[in-house]
Amino acid sequence: MINIGILNIQGDVKEHYLMVINAFKSLKIDGKAILVKNKEDLSNLNGLIIPGGESTTISKFIKKNDLFDKIKNSALDNELGIMGTCAGAIVISKDTGDSRVDPLKLIGIKIKRNAYGRQYSSFQANLEIKGLTSTFSAIFIRAPVIESVENNVDILSKYKNDIVFVAKGKILALTFHPELTNDNRIHKMFIERAGGISTGIS
Repeated sequence: MINIGILNIQGDVKEHYLMVINAFKSLKIDGKAILVKNKEDLSNLNGLIIPGGESTTISKFIKKNDLFDKIKNSALDNELGIMGTCAGAIVISKDTGDSRVDPLKLIGIKIKRNAYGRQYSSFQANLEIKGLTSTFSAIFIRAPVIESVENNVDILSKYKNDIVFVAKGKILALTFHPELTNDNRIHKMFIERAGGISTGIS
């Protein structure tokens, strides 16, 4: 059994939840999606998705609900996989570009917030992603950009010259919203990494 949690604060929680269930079905493995609000909800998780929203709000919430240290220590000990999307990527970064956000510092990246402008500047783009055999139609909404990465961080995708998807072991950070598509391959990729399995997704 593989358990994947979705941080239930704001953003596309339901969409991530349904995508995880869909990914488990596609992979034909026994898995469960769990909504996470309290420290107790982190028990027995293989992975945790931190959705988009407002990075300042997310940061304050995980501190207030005593989740910060548990998430950080479990991830750094390689016990817990983490996927941060959009604002979630900001929260797990080493350098958030915003002094109001207390980062988890799970992955060595520097973030530039709202790099493409406000919500009306949202767009969709086909990305080449390492590990996928065909392009992924990515949706960017008030998206940040990953300005730089440390040597131990693997760049999985760029939009033009901007880094938009990176990984370090079980930690994934992406600046777009895979949960808003009908394509579950990125969620399958995360389940594989978090669960320590290989199914040969494409």
